[in-house]
Amino acid sequence: MGQTALAGGSSGTPAPQALYPDLSCPEGLEELLSAPPPDVGTQRRHGWNPKDCSENIEVKEGGLCFERRPVAQSTDGARGKRGYSRGLHAWEISWPPEQRGTHAVVGVATALAPLQADHYAALLGCNSESWGWDIGRGKLYHQSKGPGAPQYPAGPHGEQLEVPERLLVVLDMEEGTLGYAIGGTYLGTAFRGLKGRTLYPAVSAVWGQCQVRIRYLGERRAEPHSLLHLSRLCVRHTLGDTRLGQVSALPLPPAMKRYLLYQ
Repeated sequence: MGQTALAGGSSGTPAPQALYPDLSCPEGLEELLSAPPPDVGTQRRHGWNPKDCSENIEVKEGGLCFERRPVAQSTDGARGKRGYSRGLHAWEISWPPEQRGTHAVVGVATALAPLQADHYAALLGCNSESWGWDIGRGKLYHQSKGPGAPQYPAGPHGEQLEVPERLLVVLDMEEGTLGYAIGGTYLGTAFRGLKGRTLYPAVSAVWGQCQVRIRYLGERRAEPHSLLHLSRLCVRHTLGDTRLGQVSALPLPPAMKRYLLYQ
């Protein structure tokens, strides 16, 4: 069995092959990804913080992107503007594979996590204040110096997943978990025990002039939903991403078609 497929996952990236144990995605993630994305203003408010990053990083486009300056023997990080202590949150990281180098780590950090080191390292996850996935090596880091770090996803034969340019970070502060998704497939829980903290989107990088983009996808709070809304989720899940464009052909009133499409 493979990882959990998400009906509202990112398009354009093929899902990884089913090599890993089937692990359920956080409750409400499909709903979050099916809803229209936040507007650009909201995305900027949840973007990279120009006042909370390494001096070797330049934040651009109001927080939607940063570029690391080509400084030798330095690892440089950036934190998001908003910290999360409640709810389910997801954001997309776009990081070209050719701009990653030896240590490209994506995850979350508290406000106390260091954002610069005078050597090349997996800075995110090096102590108790951050958690990260090295998307080049396929390793998870928390309070780690590197050796012995667990593989993620944990394939039965040690296969390493090739991470494309875009990936989703999924932070569930109701359950205290952090996970990742690629091509509409949730890869499973990477870290647990995060409840009671305030955590910010974060990355650490070593490649000179790499550009890392962030796109906040929204939040879902643990609240009961109406039967009408749950029915919409069921219909969208049954159709799947590839057939959502055929909603207009369904024998339904126009208002209901608009509701199914979040219009």
